[in-house]
Amino acid sequence: MPSGVVLFPNPRAINVIDDVVAQACRAYALGVLQVWLGQRRDHSRRAGRRGRIGPRRRHVRGADKPALPATRRIAGADAQAASHGNFSLGLGLGGHEPERQAFGMSWPNTITRLREHLTVLRSIFDTGAVDFSGDEITAQPGWPVQVAGGTPVPVYVAAMAPKALQVTGELADGTLPYLAGPRTIAEFIEPAIAKAAAEAGRPKPRIIAQVPALVSDDVDAAMNFVAGQLSFFETMPSYQKVIAREGVAGAADLAAVGSAESVKRQLQSYLDAGATDVVLSALAWADPAVAEELWAVAASL
Repeated sequence: MPSGVVLFPNPRAINVIDDVVAQACRAYALGVLQVWLGQRRDHSRRAGRRGRIGPRRRHVRGADKPALPATRRIAGADAQAASHGNFSLGLGLGGHEPERQAFGMSWPNTITRLREHLTVLRSIFDTGAVDFSGDEITAQPGWPVQVAGGTPVPVYVAAMAPKALQVTGELADGTLPYLAGPRTIAEFIEPAIAKAAAEAGRPKPRIIAQVPALVSDDVDAAMNFVAGQLSFFETMPSYQKVIAREGVAGAADLAAVGSAESVKRQLQSYLDAGATDVVLSALAWADPAVAEELWAVAASL
C-alpha cells in the first residue's frame, strides 16, 4: 500500500529545519518512505515521497498576480534538483476567512485563479517557458525559468469540489483530499477527476487521501480528543459538504481512530474506494511516542 505521514515541526525546537530532518530520518528508520509537511505562517511547507520534500497546499493568491506561479515553480524546481527527482508540489485553494485574518483581505474567483495558476505551471514544466496574461494571474518573467535537474515536478491540488476537480483533472497530476472519506472518494472524487483527466488526454490522476489518525486502545477518550482537534473544519463550507456527502455526524467520524489493526483496516477502505495513496496525519503529533506509533502503522501498510 502506498502510504506516508505528515510531519509537524516542534514549535519549541531550537532549529525547525533540524527538527524536521530528524523527524524524517526517524520516520524513514521505521520504514516510512513518503513524508509531507504543511504550509504554516512561520515556515514554508514541504512535501514528498521516498524522502522528497516540497511545498504543500500553498495558497493561490491573486494579489501576487505579476509572477507568483513562475517564482513558485523555480523554488519547487530547486527542491526537485536538490532531492534528485523526489519532490512533489502541492497547491490548495485557501480559505477566505483564514486569509482575511492573516492578510487583511481575501481573494475571490478561486477556480479562475486555480486554472490560471496551473496553466502557468503546466507551461513552465512542459515547455520550459511561459508567456501568460489572464484575468487573475500574469506570468511573463524576464529571467530564465528552467533549473537544471529541476523537472519534472508532479503537481497536486487539494481539490474536493466539482469545479476544482475538473480543473485539477485537466491540468494537475492528482488531488490531495483531506477529510474526504471512502464514500466520497468512490462515488464522487475518483469518477470526477478521472473523467476530467481522460477528456483532457492526461494520465489517470493520483488520489492521495490525507487521513487524520490516532492509535489508541481507549477509543472513547480518543474520539473526544479528535472531535476537539477537528472541530474547526466543521465551520468551513467545503468541509461541511464533505461531511454531509459522507453521511457522518461530524469531522471526527472521518478520522481513523482505534488500535493499530483497526486503523490499518480503516485506511485500507480508502484504497478500496479508489485512493492511490494514503497519508496519515497524526492528531496527537505533539507527543513523539504517539506520533511514532502512527508512523509504525504507516510503515506496516
